[in-house]
Amino acid sequence: MFDPQGWYLEARHCPSPHCNERPQNIPANLLVIHNISLPAGQFGQPHIEALFSGTLDCACHPDFESLRELKVSSHFVIYRDGSIVQHVPIGERAWHAGKSVFQGRENCNDFSIGIEMEGTDYQSYESDQYNSLVTLTQAIMSVCPDISLGRIVGHCDIAPGRKTDPGPAFDWQRYRAALRELK
Repeated sequence: MFDPQGWYLEARHCPSPHCNERPQNIPANLLVIHNISLPAGQFGQPHIEALFSGTLDCACHPDFESLRELKVSSHFVIYRDGSIVQHVPIGERAWHAGKSVFQGRENCNDFSIGIEMEGTDYQSYESDQYNSLVTLTQAIMSVCPDISLGRIVGHCDIAPGRKTDPGPAFDWQRYRAALRELK
């Protein structure tokens, strides 16, 4: 499902300049689920891809002014229709988690893979998104064997008080049950 460079074959590829090498000998062993919409609550816009590509025109919407000079990326984005765009190969470090800690270990970007769901904390995600997320998660787990169900978390779990995504609208029970069924 992945080529030798770490690109998911079922995704459209849009490389981000906002990434770098993982620290030596540190494998990806954590999966972090996020949400994103730009502008907030609006879907189907080109702005997420532009943000992760470093090409966002911050003058095109007043809410984007705070994003000026921001250098951020995620490995994957799953859009409302279930389509997947990959911005960073899984072997590289995407800049998605920011200041974060998991089980006492700081800097989660060093050892995690980030998946953004196009959505908000309080609006239900689409069935197509869950289907794509489950398939992608399985593919990731097949090449990153240290990622188990217990090592799949929300951004809110690794940056509590600072982040709330993927939010209460994300159906963790549905997602984990689907993953367990496929084992």
